[in-house]
Amino acid sequence: MTTTERTASQSRSFSLAQSDFPLAPLASGQADVLALIVDTEGPSYRPKGAGMAITPEGRRTGSLSSGCIEEDVVLHAASIRASGTPRVIRYGRGSPYPDLALPCGGGLDILLMPVSTPEARAPFIAAQAQLAARRPAALRLPLPDASGEVALTLTPDLRFLVFGKGPEARIFAGLTHLAGYPTELFSPSEETIGKAEGHPARHLVSARWPEGLQTDPYTAVTLFFHDHDWEPPILTHALASDAFYIGAQGSLRTHEARCATLADAGVPPEQIARMDRPFGLIPSARDARTLAVSVLADVLAEARIT
Repeated sequence: MTTTERTASQSRSFSLAQSDFPLAPLASGQADVLALIVDTEGPSYRPKGAGMAITPEGRRTGSLSSGCIEEDVVLHAASIRASGTPRVIRYGRGSPYPDLALPCGGGLDILLMPVSTPEARAPFIAAQAQLAARRPAALRLPLPDASGEVALTLTPDLRFLVFGKGPEARIFAGLTHLAGYPTELFSPSEETIGKAEGHPARHLVSARWPEGLQTDPYTAVTLFFHDHDWEPPILTHALASDAFYIGAQGSLRTHEARCATLADAGVPPEQIARMDRPFGLIPSARDARTLAVSVLADVLAEARIT
């Protein structure tokens, strides 16, 4: 049995972030072929379950490698489109296409499947609605010849709620936004809000959690205040929420005082212990840009183990 035949005879289950899967063009009907990594051998640039959507004109969204095979996959997509039959293609190690070797030395099994009818698009539309509501979405995609399926769980992208004022809050919110993460900035400073670039920014009129603002297990709450009197009501709400990361700017002495204030306000010790400390991976970051990178790396590291 070849590697491709072995892949096609088994079901696969993968979990990945929605940004690793080209859901929008498939749900909208702009793309009519999906290329999906269903197995890897050795090193791989992209995770199992990562996909690429291909339009009838050959435009693509998403990637499968560092650019080594995408053009060839587009060519194979034409035959999948014409036949309406899914197929698994092997690239790299053990491939029938030795001229398309992967520089990493590994192997990829790619499922190509048509998504050209309303019935085929329906699961992608349903998944898109789930993710828009900040809930995980499940996709079950059949493998060729009814030999199994690929079960995908797509999780919402990380989301950042940034509170504070001054360059630290503004630069951090700008960094996460430019990195592609949903970001909202909340500040009592009109100047800070006025310098927000491309992401939502709201004025905090008092030291309290914004009315109607929701969190979820994929939300990070970060505070960048020099006036720490703004922190207790915001932290009290955040620490009782389902946000996976909660952290605030300040020295060790500031953090200890912050914890004492929260304890005096009746916040349970187990909730106070949820605050990340230290805030960021780079010790004693003393400029806004270094702090922003430090905290973003800290949040991403936490997300990998949560």
